[in-house]
Amino acid sequence: MTHTFLFEPAVWIAAGTFWRGDGEPLEAVGRTEIAHRDQCWLLSGKLKVLGAPPVEFMHAYLIEPPAGAGSAMKWTFETETFGKLAGTYAVVDRSILSVYGCETSGFHGSEHLGQIDADHYATVGVLLQKDKIIYSWAMRLSRET
Repeated sequence: MTHTFLFEPAVWIAAGTFWRGDGEPLEAVGRTEIAHRDQCWLLSGKLKVLGAPPVEFMHAYLIEPPAGAGSAMKWTFETETFGKLAGTYAVVDRSILSVYGCETSGFHGSEHLGQIDADHYATVGVLLQKDKIIYSWAMRLSRET
């Protein structure tokens, strides 16, 4: 099966659970848009964590398109909170794996996106600072039609 997330321009809706570092689960919803340009691919959107009060995370990744079949894709994302995160996406069978980090802030983590079908992915991930879990998540992504 060919991957659609990242590899096709689309809008994806996310819903699932977001855990704070203390383990408290919170409902989360989001929207991500993927656009392809000649120089790079853009992944942008927001994730709203429905706590008290709700918190909204904005994200905008710049992704280097793959050089060929089986190539890893480098990406960057910069915020005041996390610093400049640099990561790599790698496709392994029905999964897209991402590992990332920021040398100056100590933030690092990973994410696994498992393809269910062309319009759905399940994702789990974790963000750490040195050896402390900051956030983790388990979400389902559905392509908007």
